[in-house]
Amino acid sequence: MGRIWSEENSFQKWLDIEILAAEALAQMGKVPKAAISRIRKNARFDVGRIREIEREVKHEVIAFLSSVAESTGDDARFLHLGMTSSDVMDTALAIQLREAAVILVEDVQSLMKVLRRQAYKYKSTVMIGRTHGVHAEPITFGLKFALWYEEMARNLVRLMKAVEDISVGQISGAVGTFAQISPKVEAYVCKKSGLKPALVSNQIIQRDRHAYFFATLAVIGSSLEKFAVEIRHLQRTEVQEAEEPFTAGQKGSSAMPHKRNPILSENVTGLARLMRSYALAALENVALWHERDISHSSVERVIAPDATIALDFMLRRMTYVLGELCVYPENMKRNLEKSGGAVFSEAVLLALVDKGLSRDAAYRMVQRHALKIARDGGELKDELLKDREITSYLSAREVEAVWGLKHHLANVDFIFRRVFR
Repeated sequence: MGRIWSEENSFQKWLDIEILAAEALAQMGKVPKAAISRIRKNARFDVGRIREIEREVKHEVIAFLSSVAESTGDDARFLHLGMTSSDVMDTALAIQLREAAVILVEDVQSLMKVLRRQAYKYKSTVMIGRTHGVHAEPITFGLKFALWYEEMARNLVRLMKAVEDISVGQISGAVGTFAQISPKVEAYVCKKSGLKPALVSNQIIQRDRHAYFFATLAVIGSSLEKFAVEIRHLQRTEVQEAEEPFTAGQKGSSAMPHKRNPILSENVTGLARLMRSYALAALENVALWHERDISHSSVERVIAPDATIALDFMLRRMTYVLGELCVYPENMKRNLEKSGGAVFSEAVLLALVDKGLSRDAAYRMVQRHALKIARDGGELKDELLKDREITSYLSAREVEAVWGLKHHLANVDFIFRRVFR
């Protein structure tokens, strides 16, 4: 990913676009075809020389063209004809973003493979589901992975759409009117570069496209943070149902030898904050003065490499963490049983309602026992069977029938079929 944003690759993209534009003009009879052959053979640039010239002229594209001219001689006059700097820079940026997106798409797909594998591996591994951080009802660990898989599937669709949206180029001149260059040149350059021509531009490709792209990267980053935060919660000593891989020789704390900290997931949480800041910066770039100003340029020089490199890292990091996750089913079982059966309270509630009680009356009857168990300990089932009011509606056999995991997990296969269709 770093290579894509290197100065060498960026300037090479500029040179490729300049040569393609000259080639299109040659096919139209505007430039000698022999000159194109010489340009392709001789055109070179030197990054150090570009920066040396730039210090004098204070203009990067002019410095680039001057460096190239030193290798092409008189044929340099056939480059950049009728073009403006943004024709080169914006079209090159689109190509670089596409190159970066190829890596990101592969990263997302790799993560999805791990999520699918883990979903099936832990499909029947029962654990307590939590809402507000408090025990709710039983789920399976595999359902968490299935949920995350489906989220990443949506993210993949979003990313592909964002790539399509950003895959446009322009060679339309100083204010986008093709005053000094034919639209045929733009069509030729874009086709050869794997882009579509922007249907209309001013001096730049419009930055709503870039904002959508970086916002999509931020959404993906937020999904990864969501997964990371869950791992961090599950690794807490009081929970300890799953934890990050901890390699031989690794140390968790400079002071406390017992520590195994979720540092990999914490890194992802931090980087997700940066990803959202990059999206905000891209949104700020949408509104520019008239046919354009240059305020967006400095922003993109930072966020384009940083956001794509950071997300590449985050995706690979979470693929490793989730793929090598240490899972403790026995602790999941212990935590599930911690509430003394209170997790089955809804089933009792519904059984009472089925007997003809109002929902509120049934709720209050079950709740007073569930709260007592939470406060004093014990087993909810035992308390319910001591309550003559409840047993006047439900026999011991009927109470026993609603106890257990079977009906909680009855539709896991159905959910998996929908997700992994």
